[in-house]
Amino acid sequence: MNEPQGIIPQLLAWYDIHHRELPWRVSPRAAANGVRPEPYHIWLSEVMLQQTTVQAVKPYFAKFLNLWPTVNDLAKAPTDGVMAAWAGLGYYARARNLKKCAEAVTADHGGIFPDTEDGLRTLPGIGDYTAAAVAAIAFNRQAAVMDGNVERVISRLFAIDAPLPGSKPAMKRKVVELTPKDRPGDFAQAMMDLGATICTPKRPACAICPIARHCLALAEHDPECFPVKAAKKEKPVRFGAAFVAVNDEGEILLRRRIESGLLGGMTEVPTTAWTARQDGGQTVEHAPFDAGWQACGTVTHVFTHFELRLSVFRAQTIAAETRDQGWWEPVATLETQALPTVMKKVITQAIPLAFEKNPN
Repeated sequence: MNEPQGIIPQLLAWYDIHHRELPWRVSPRAAANGVRPEPYHIWLSEVMLQQTTVQAVKPYFAKFLNLWPTVNDLAKAPTDGVMAAWAGLGYYARARNLKKCAEAVTADHGGIFPDTEDGLRTLPGIGDYTAAAVAAIAFNRQAAVMDGNVERVISRLFAIDAPLPGSKPAMKRKVVELTPKDRPGDFAQAMMDLGATICTPKRPACAICPIARHCLALAEHDPECFPVKAAKKEKPVRFGAAFVAVNDEGEILLRRRIESGLLGGMTEVPTTAWTARQDGGQTVEHAPFDAGWQACGTVTHVFTHFELRLSVFRAQTIAAETRDQGWWEPVATLETQALPTVMKKVITQAIPLAFEKNPN
């Protein structure tokens, strides 16, 4: 039913007509006219797309290309600037590795990305998935690419009923078996597009799927039952406190987190020592200095492995009282700082118009 020789041409024919138009992608028509993908664009987009939606990534991709048009430009960029440009996209270790990888490509490879999976894997922050995606899409290597969309398509196509993540090796073997020597990059992108637009998690559009007749899940089961997922563990809840200090000029006290760990190297207001594994102090007694702190409510932010609830306090203070706690940032320039989403929530809780374009 689902022999590779039948699946591949039908999928590629569908992709030629129905592919998504994406700013980092070279269309099949352009490729047929000799246009090649830009490896820097493919790498940058693939790093950004990890755990993030296409719609969320598009403006960040445009911002990075505007600021740093080439990998050499990104390598020369100040780390603080890269972190600030990344702020809000999440999973901030990606931004730190992005900078390190650009530096390695520039210093060790003359600004040219290696064109094989093995070569790409030697670069900082590039694992198996990114190496395969860049090798296939940018360099037309026969590399097996498997993201969440591809997992869903493969699990349904072959009715793989073992639960994730244990079923990943079996899925990967199928992707290896299917990936053609000719047009492997288009095949990978076709599988991604199919999963994103037709073979969706809920209510897949099987009636218009180009490879529906090969799908064992459709023939024998309910496609929505695949991929089979292990029971989710309830996320732990962690607690802490955050302190928004405002001086007489209306500036906010900020500081930088240590480079390692969660949100490493990002900007924050002073907080207590919460982590993914333990609570931090939650009351005004844990404030970084005396300043007549007033409670402003709480904010909740969900990370991948836990939920964080921060009690927010605000105080009007003067610079001398901060005792080298950080630096004072005008509200008007907060958007230029590497503030993760949770910190933007905290500041907004204390100063509701802080991130308005024209605060009154």
